[in-house]
Amino acid sequence: MKYYLAIDLGATSGRSVLASYDGERLNMQVWTRFENPQIPMSGHIFWNLPHLYNEVLKALRKCAAEQVQLQSIGIDTWGCDVAFFGKQGQMMGLPFCYRDPHTDGAIERFTRTHMSAEALYSKTGIQFMPFNTLFQLDTMHTDGSASLTSEDKVMFMPDALGYLLTGHCVCEYTIASTSQLLNPETHDLDETLLNIVHLTRQQFGPLTMPGTQIGVLTPQVQEATGMGAVPVVAVAGHDTASAVASVPTEDENYAYLSCGTWSLLGIESPHAIITEESRRQSFTNEGGLDGTTRFLKNICGLWLFESCRKEFRNVPSDVNELNALWSTSCCESLIMPDDESFAHPTSMTAAIRNYCERTGQVLPEQPADYVRIIFRSLALCYRQTIESLRSFSSHPIERLHVIGGGSLNVHLMQMTANATGLPVIAGPSEGTSLGNLLVQIRAAGDVATLKDMRSISSCSASTITYTPQDAEEWNDAYDRFCCVQERAQHS
Repeated sequence: MKYYLAIDLGATSGRSVLASYDGERLNMQVWTRFENPQIPMSGHIFWNLPHLYNEVLKALRKCAAEQVQLQSIGIDTWGCDVAFFGKQGQMMGLPFCYRDPHTDGAIERFTRTHMSAEALYSKTGIQFMPFNTLFQLDTMHTDGSASLTSEDKVMFMPDALGYLLTGHCVCEYTIASTSQLLNPETHDLDETLLNIVHLTRQQFGPLTMPGTQIGVLTPQVQEATGMGAVPVVAVAGHDTASAVASVPTEDENYAYLSCGTWSLLGIESPHAIITEESRRQSFTNEGGLDGTTRFLKNICGLWLFESCRKEFRNVPSDVNELNALWSTSCCESLIMPDDESFAHPTSMTAAIRNYCERTGQVLPEQPADYVRIIFRSLALCYRQTIESLRSFSSHPIERLHVIGGGSLNVHLMQMTANATGLPVIAGPSEGTSLGNLLVQIRAAGDVATLKDMRSISSCSASTITYTPQDAEEWNDAYDRFCCVQERAQHS
């Protein structure tokens, strides 16, 4: 029996997952859980990287206390955000959180000052979002950030934690591909874009593919945890890349939806798809395993629900009971989840009410109304995105694989099947951790191909299939969704 440890960090919480591998399947157990709070400070929002590092050490101490002999450790996180380190290896301030509003207007400023949107997209193939690393770095340079002027190394979040554990700096491919700094043709960071933000290629460390060993735990970490010289493997460092690696499929005729705080909906392509139409429709090209491209769209996901949930009063504390409230509402109003008003509002319920008001719809009153609006709107947005994906895909889309925590939401999953008209295969819900672990197993030489990894996923995780229902009702809802979207654009 071999043991592996996955560190899986999301935008609100993190956990470590311990897995044993018997040659056929992975048996996973959540080892530790912890919060990943965003820190509002000095007018900005930061990540507490030392806290996350300490939580990794706690997980390793637990392994040592229970005499678990680890084969390796792998870390995955959200994308885009970076940390800065000085010449002596010290951290230069806390990393900015992607929800910090300092990048408001950053896209317009960059494309006005440095490079047109068309030229930038042709270089990177990345969806324009204000928190992309390129725009964060440009904003920091414009603002004269002390971290940016004194750094020696720049690292994406999983690479930064790997550096703290091993002392080795790398730039893992899949996480770098979220930055709008990576050229998908050269498979490396683009020197022209780095020059614009006054950084050099050497500051980011060597480009490293998933499955590469970064190093082993430093003597200091070994002493602090009681562990030995355990290898740290660069897995697919972007959590969505890890999640997609776990999709239990035997063919390519599918789309995937990584469903959580964000909804990332796309296809796997053998190459980047960079056209004027893909730019216009805001599709992005991110790195996957074995040189594949995750051609997808980032959609504001269950962030809408979780933000509203914080404002609700006198509702069930159990999330499943709260999800079920939608059926007690008759509110037919809809929203476009990606409307900029939902990016970081002071009040999400107020933002939804304002959207409904400016598009001439019935205003939500009860928590059940908000839940119904959010779930139905997400499902219809998924349909719209899949219809667009079909025009880019070289293979038919016959089903939708949903991975991540949102796959456990039976109401949203059935709505998604209804709206898209596709069978929805929900699971694995622990797809990100599973993909992280599968890459570690492959790095150890126990499997050879992505197909082998997905066979292990099929043996290791359970799924539920949802069949489309009520086609006429959902076709009518989709027509209204498109009309509301058009009204919003002209309001």
